[in-house]
Amino acid sequence: MTTRFDEVCEDLVNTPRRWLVTGVAGFIGSALLEKLLDLGQTVVGVDNFLTGHKKNIDDVLSINPDERLQFQFIEGDLRDPEVAKKATKDVDIILHQAALGSVPRSMKDPLTSHQHNVDAFLNVLWAAKENNVGRIVYASSSSVYGDHPGLPKHEDRIGKPLSPYAATKRTDEIWAQVFQDCYGMQLIGLRYFNVFGRRQDPNGPYAAVIPRWIANMLEGKPCVIFGDGSNSRDFCYVDNVVQANLLAGTAADPEVTGTVYNCGCNGRTDLKALFTMIRDNLAKDAPEVATAAPVFEPPRAGDITHSQAAIDKISAALGYEPTHQVAEGMTETVDWFARRLKRK
Repeated sequence: MTTRFDEVCEDLVNTPRRWLVTGVAGFIGSALLEKLLDLGQTVVGVDNFLTGHKKNIDDVLSINPDERLQFQFIEGDLRDPEVAKKATKDVDIILHQAALGSVPRSMKDPLTSHQHNVDAFLNVLWAAKENNVGRIVYASSSSVYGDHPGLPKHEDRIGKPLSPYAATKRTDEIWAQVFQDCYGMQLIGLRYFNVFGRRQDPNGPYAAVIPRWIANMLEGKPCVIFGDGSNSRDFCYVDNVVQANLLAGTAADPEVTGTVYNCGCNGRTDLKALFTMIRDNLAKDAPEVATAAPVFEPPRAGDITHSQAAIDKISAALGYEPTHQVAEGMTETVDWFARRLKRK
C-alpha cells in the first residue's frame, strides 16, 4: 500500500526543492542529507563541528559521489547572525537540527546550552524571515514534558522542565509560535523521543546510551545504567525521524503548521531490556559479549523516569507511520556500528 511518505518522495523526485539542513554533520542531520540527496534534492548544510563530525558528511557523500554536486557545505556557527543569513539565502525549506544536546551537559553549563539551542535558533528564525523562507521544521524534544506524569505523552499536556536543556527546547517552541503568529511564517516543531541509529556518536562524556553501549561491549568495557534499569524510553530509529521531517517540510495544508508533533513510536523499552536487546544482537557475530552484564550507578539529576509518545496527532495531520519499531531499528543500528567498530 502506498503511504503518504511514498507520495512525498515521488513528488520530491519530480519537483526538487532547495533545503537547508542545520547540524548536517550530526547523525540526524546526516541521515536527512542522505535521504534528500537520494531523492535528487539540492541541499545546503551548515555545522560548526562542535558535536557533529566531518566523517558523517563524507560517509553520506561516498554512497553516491555524483550527488556531491547537489550539496553545498557551510562551516559556521549559527550563533553568528551572518552565518544564519548566508545559510538561509535562497532555500525553500529549513530542517533545523543544530543543537547542543544532553541533559547532563546542560546541568553543568546551562549558559552554553542556551546560546546554541535558543540564541542560534532565533538567528535562524530571523534570517529565514528576512530571506522569505516559507517553511521551517525544527527539532524539539520529549524533555519538554518534564514532570508531567501522563503516559503516553500528548502534545497539549506538559509539565515543568526538569533541566536547562528541556527549558531551551520549550523556549524554542515559544519563539516558533511567535514567529508564526507575528510574521506569517510556517513552522512545525518535532518533539523527538530518544532518537538512535547510524552515525550516532559513541564517544565522549555525553555520548548517547545506545552507541556507547555498543562500543563498550565490543571493547569489553562496562555498560552503566543510571538507576535500577526500570526507567523506560520510546526509542525512535532515525529513519522514522527522517520521514517526519520530510512530511512536515512538504505538507501542503498550512493548517498543520504553527504547532508541535511528537516523533516517536508509541512504545516503551526499559533500560535493562535495551541492554539485553543490544547484547543479543551483537552476540550473533561477537559471541564473547553474550555474557556481558550492566553496571548500576545512582540516578542522574534531570532525567525523566518514563517517556512514551502519543503519535495520533502527527499521524492524522502529516500521515506519519513509523517504518521501524525499536527491535528493527536496533538490528540495523547494531549491524552498522559493529561493522565499523571492528575495522578499527
